Amino acid sequence: ELVLYVGERLKDDQAGGATKLNKVIFFAEFTHLRRHGAVISGCEFQKLAHGPAPRQLLPVRKQLIAEGAAELVTEDFLGRPQHRLVPRRRADLTVFTATELQTIDDVLHQLAGITGRQVSELSHEEPGWELTEIGETIPYATAFLGFPQLSTPTTRRVSTEIAQRYGSSIAG
Repeated sequence: ELVLYVGERLKDDQAGGATKLNKVIFFAEFTHLRRHGAVISGCEFQKLAHGPAPRQLLPVRKQLIAEGAAELVTEDFLGRPQHRLVPRRRADLTVFTATELQTIDDVLHQLAGITGRQVSELSHEEPGWELTEIGETIPYATAFLGFPQLSTPTTRRVSTEIAQRYGSSIAG
């Protein structure tokens, strides 16, 4: 149901192909664990060259396609093939708690406008991805390891404004 829900939510995202689907699920699981001390689906993630991916995604995707709940569509994205899972039925939202849905929606909102490549690069900053070898399982416990704050134009601007407001020289 998680795959269907994320696939449905990515339908209008031009970069909402398989890579982004993988990473949204990863970030939703690890974000929910950090916020609420529990995972959503509990699926196992493995380290791949382009970032974490659910081990069960391909069998789940194959099952969804076989039962007619989804289809795999190949689209052109900037001259490259993009494989998009397109749900043919709505996800059963009764399997999620309100906080789980909120976390998934938050992750989707925060990753909106980001390409698959960008979200992959972001996932490479996760301690679990950094500490494991290709093919290994990323332990959920790594969600609680410290990692540096992301620096974006917005965070740099806010840091500068706050530093100026309080007379600090630690701007930027």
